[in-house]
Amino acid sequence: MNDLVEPVLPRRLSTIRLAGRAASAKRAEAVAPDCSGLDFYEIDPSLRDLLPLYMDAPLLAHLTPHLQRLGRLAGGRLNDLSIAAEKHPPVLHPRDRFGRDEEWIEHHPAYHEMEKIAYYEFGMHAMSHRAGVLGWGAPMPPLAKQMFHYLFAQAEFGILCPVNVTDSSSELVHRFGSKEIRARFLDALWSQDPAKHLRCTQFMTEKAGGSDAGAAELTAVRDGDHWRLYGEKWFCSNVDADLAVLLARPEDAVPGGRGLGLFLMPRTLDDGTRNSFRVVRLKDKLGSKSMPSGEILFDGAVAYQLGDLDRGMKHMLEMVNSSRISHLTRAAGMMRRCLNEAMVVARHRRAFGKTLIDHPLLRRQLLKLMVPTEQALSALMFTSQVAAEGSSKTLRMLTPVVKYRACRDNVSVATGAMEVRGGNGYIEDWPNARLVRDSHLGLLWEGTSNINGLDAIQRAVGKERAHLALREDLEAKLAGTSLPGQFRTRLANGIDRAFAFAEEVASAPENERFIRVATGGLYHALTAVLLASEGQHLGAAGGDARRLLLARCVLEHRLNDRPGLSLKGLAWEEEATSLLLSTDPVSLNQAESLLVA
Repeated sequence: MNDLVEPVLPRRLSTIRLAGRAASAKRAEAVAPDCSGLDFYEIDPSLRDLLPLYMDAPLLAHLTPHLQRLGRLAGGRLNDLSIAAEKHPPVLHPRDRFGRDEEWIEHHPAYHEMEKIAYYEFGMHAMSHRAGVLGWGAPMPPLAKQMFHYLFAQAEFGILCPVNVTDSSSELVHRFGSKEIRARFLDALWSQDPAKHLRCTQFMTEKAGGSDAGAAELTAVRDGDHWRLYGEKWFCSNVDADLAVLLARPEDAVPGGRGLGLFLMPRTLDDGTRNSFRVVRLKDKLGSKSMPSGEILFDGAVAYQLGDLDRGMKHMLEMVNSSRISHLTRAAGMMRRCLNEAMVVARHRRAFGKTLIDHPLLRRQLLKLMVPTEQALSALMFTSQVAAEGSSKTLRMLTPVVKYRACRDNVSVATGAMEVRGGNGYIEDWPNARLVRDSHLGLLWEGTSNINGLDAIQRAVGKERAHLALREDLEAKLAGTSLPGQFRTRLANGIDRAFAFAEEVASAPENERFIRVATGGLYHALTAVLLASEGQHLGAAGGDARRLLLARCVLEHRLNDRPGLSLKGLAWEEEATSLLLSTDPVSLNQAESLLVA
């Protein structure tokens, strides 16, 4: 009997031990980590390579320690705060404890700490408006601000809406407010002192008008030196801000967009009482859950006129460029986080006897996440540089194009990164689900994909001929490179095809169904040239030339400059993929040898 039992018992003990804590912890080593705890500036060589190409050296030297600090925060404390604020969204309290209709919004402490980081530590809302932010002696160019937003977005998306609209609304007050209005509000809008700072927002959407803002019905009635507002706004983000910029129709004004005026509405009146509007509900949103969006009912709320009453829509649209660039920035930052998450998983997780990154099919999937991520960063750098030059036809053409395509790419990159993580990507313990949810918001704010496409092709191309200025800029950039002749020709042909198609689509109303295709073509032509130029300049200086390979990927897979499927034609990708997925720099010779393979 003992002879039968004794050999079985050790095996049973071994099996039982599989249920122990130590065994469970050991198995957990197979679960891929996420990017929590990493330095988001340090793990972004693309950002560090490109900044010297686009930013003046003295400013870059001054800002580098601050960018490094935000990179560490984004992967550390800010990331933790964002998770906490997501799990504890804002709550609307309709009355105070005495039964007074003094509705207020309760935020988790994590949200307020994120506000402190964005507004008061880094001054992200003020750095492009006044001197002194982060110790710099002048207002900073747009690129500087966008780089801080880019890093911040990799940890937290929701609060960047309040930060950006405080920034852009202050510019509306600066441009169109009376002397008294500017003196009363501007310093507070640009302050980094929490005791003085005023946060601002923009209320535009109504039940009758979302994309069609000209259908707005909120009515403004003159009352002495100010106005009173009556009606509703249907989707109001940062709903508990101290100030709001909004569009309203003065009594007896003409219908449509020409009848709308621009107004500034304070939350609290001079005597300390609440203004006459109510937050009647908070939206239960798919994403950006940390930031409160709600519905507002106006019952005689006091507001102040900004600019000419019959030019409110035009005044508001002057801020569209900066707002669309902010969406490009957030999309670029979120795609970088998604790509980094996918790479962490691919380098850690094992399946079928080898690490995921060694599987050919997964390697190609990673490349499909990398290409749009790098396109967006190049588009952001270039667009910010153009914005610093002031109003231009090039900027007019760029903003709807980059906002359209980058925000759409953000959705597919977020979804692809979730797929790389597998089932865990669908679980709220990991960052992927939140990244997927947040990515969709860029498709809605500052115009849907259709609205941006119509603006790009029908108006910017068809009516304003703004694409001609962008084409000149791209041709000049191409002429300033020393690319192999055959590849230069392919880039030039890509520009020709994309711009010719945009003109053709813009030429007749019946071509409207192709507007999104044409808009995407302009984006891919733009970014192919930018990537090639950046890669050639970096490689020629002894740096990383990998962006040349990415430029070819854009040409072949997004501009489709080679018809049909051919394994022979795709053979170059195997070596290119190995170079792009490696952390080692790519030499100019390596890159150029694959441009014509």
